[in-house]
Amino acid sequence: MAKPHRYMLIACAVVYRECYHCAAICRNVIDIRLCDKGLHDIGASKMCSKLQAEIDAVDCSRYNAILLGYGLCNNGTIGLRAPIPIVIPRAHDCITLLMGSKERYRQYFDSNPGTYFWSSGWIERGSSSLDNEESTISAMGIRSYDEYVKEYGEETAKYLMETLGQMKHYTKLAYIDTHVGDLPEYKADARQQAIGKGWKHEEISGSTELLMRLVNGEWNDYDFVVIEPGHTTTPSYNDGIFKSV
Repeated sequence: MAKPHRYMLIACAVVYRECYHCAAICRNVIDIRLCDKGLHDIGASKMCSKLQAEIDAVDCSRYNAILLGYGLCNNGTIGLRAPIPIVIPRAHDCITLLMGSKERYRQYFDSNPGTYFWSSGWIERGSSSLDNEESTISAMGIRSYDEYVKEYGEETAKYLMETLGQMKHYTKLAYIDTHVGDLPEYKADARQQAIGKGWKHEEISGSTELLMRLVNGEWNDYDFVVIEPGHTTTPSYNDGIFKSV
């Protein structure tokens, strides 16, 4: 039997439960570093710089590869490089990681426009962009709900938050259950949030399949891109999402 490989997994905290679950049952040795969900809110350039700093801090002599628990994420993973291979799922964002494949995400997205997604990680590790001083929303001068209430009153505050936060485009809240942990209270919370906003509600059966294959080293070219030393990531602008250059 082949000796297990050792990988460093750098992942978004939104998928932390799924990452630790997969690391616990996979055949390789996985060390994990989690990055705050707020990285998604600060713009592509800053996000990439912070991820590159995480990569640069890895003692690459100890690992066979660096795995990323991210997707394209609004180009926040473009331009990354390392002295050992970097492996990234071909995903637009973490919803693909939670659903288990980009095809399933695409099929659901096309059939259910205006859907806002939740998962256990989004509830436990998510935070408002308004709470992040580095976020692009904060840079635009958009303030918190309480601040708007004090200045304009509750009715106007609700309108401003829905309009400026672009929540008016959503009509449905879908909770993705990846079957990692038994969390009925989160499902109930998602249902109540949808009711409160006047949205439809649905529970989706997610999957850890893509993350499992990431940590197991099962990297077919269709679902993963391997960035070899001397190469970097760039968007492919097609169904491949990423390519190595």
